[in-house]
Amino acid sequence: MRRRQTALRARAVPAAFDGAAASYDALVAADPGYHRHLRASARRMGLPGSGAGLRILDAGCGTGASTAAVLDAAPLAQVVAVDASEQMLRCAQRKTWPASVRFAHCRVEDLPEDGPFDAVFAAYLVRNLDDPDGQLRAFRRLLRPGGRLVVHEFSVRDSMRARAVWNLVCWTIIIPAGTAASGSSALYRYLWRSVRSFDGVERFQRRLRDCGFTDVETRTVSGWQRRVVHTFLARAPSGNTPDA
Repeated sequence: MRRRQTALRARAVPAAFDGAAASYDALVAADPGYHRHLRASARRMGLPGSGAGLRILDAGCGTGASTAAVLDAAPLAQVVAVDASEQMLRCAQRKTWPASVRFAHCRVEDLPEDGPFDAVFAAYLVRNLDDPDGQLRAFRRLLRPGGRLVVHEFSVRDSMRARAVWNLVCWTIIIPAGTAASGSSALYRYLWRSVRSFDGVERFQRRLRDCGFTDVETRTVSGWQRRVVHTFLARAPSGNTPDA
């Protein structure tokens, strides 16, 4: 049984989230910075006019925490929120949302929604994709010229301190608490491993540029997640052709 748990791979993550959906909101609420950091990253989209007349893709919306952050930053925008986990999405849909929010159950790689979008917000998503480069290019094609991509993600590879903090928090808090709440450690061990193996900040910035984005920059968050969680900002080039 332990071998199966530690062998969780990216394609199995949506099903693992199905099993963790019921306890997910309570677990993340235990981190006082979780929602605050999502809101900070969403505000960094820098959308004008409270998002009036704009369309935003919330890619990998989970139980809706990232969707709420997007609405906090752009309350007048039209938001399309998608997730591959059926149970996580059901948790999101049970919450109260304005008519401007629409949810879709699908893998982001199979997104049927046509662009263009004015912004794409992807929280804790890219690290879990089989083909991150292919998906980043797909996001670029979905964006209007000059549209903003915001990736809210863990990245610890470039910092010895960040790796040490991540190991400590995972093995003393995240894995024990997640296992107790869901009855399985598989998802939380996968989370630990996937963050350790994900791009460092500089490598992910290069990845974004290689995928055709411009104006790439990175900011970190506050608290214990400083240099552990980052906001990666990028723009579709001015000559971008949506859906090309």
